[in-house]
Amino acid sequence: MTTHALIDTSRARGRPREFDMDAALGKALDVFSERGYHAASISELTEAMQLTSGSVYKAFKDKRGIFLAAFDRYRRIRLALLDARLQDAATGRDKVRELLVSYASSSHGVSGTRGCLVVGSANELAIFDDEAAQRVSDAFDANEAHLVELIRLGQSDGSISATLDVEATARTLLCLTAGMRIVGKTGRTAPDMDAVAREAMKLLT
Repeated sequence: MTTHALIDTSRARGRPREFDMDAALGKALDVFSERGYHAASISELTEAMQLTSGSVYKAFKDKRGIFLAAFDRYRRIRLALLDARLQDAATGRDKVRELLVSYASSSHGVSGTRGCLVVGSANELAIFDDEAAQRVSDAFDANEAHLVELIRLGQSDGSISATLDVEATARTLLCLTAGMRIVGKTGRTAPDMDAVAREAMKLLT
C-alpha cells in the first residue's frame, strides 16, 4: 500500500516535518470507531494522530474532512483484506462462505464492539451530510454488486443453484452482513456469529 506523507507547515522555523498520512488516518479511524463521529473531538483526533492542530487543519480543514479521508482509507483496507481472503476460494459458493466468515470474525471481540464505519456512518452522519451519504450509498452499492458477482460465479461453476434469484439473495446477504456488524457491537461471541454465517449459507440452496 502506498504511503503518503503529510507535511507539517505550521512550524515557523526549521525544516518542515513529514508525517505518514496512512498512519495518521489509521489513528483517526480508531477514534471514530470507538467514539462515533459526533462524540469524537478535534482535540482527541489531533492527539491520536500525533499532529499539531495546524497540520490537521492544513491537510483536512476540519473534523469532517478527517472523517471522509479516514472513511475512504477504511474502505480501501477492508476491500483489500477481503479480496485477499477470497482469492484462494475455489468456487463462487466458497467465496460467499469466506465473505460471511470474514464478517462473522469482524462482529465479535474488539472489532465487533467498534463496529463498522460504513454502517455507523449510515446511522450517524449520512442523514444530514450529502457527501457522506453518497459515500455510504456507494459503499453499500459496491458490496451488493460484489455479492451479485459471487453468486453468479457460483451459478456458472455449478456450486450455487441456477434458479436462485441473484439480486434478491445478494440484497438479503447485504442486509444480513450489515446487521452482523450492528449486533456485534452488543458483545456477541465468536460461536454466535459463526452460527449466523452458517445459517446464511442456507440462502444459497
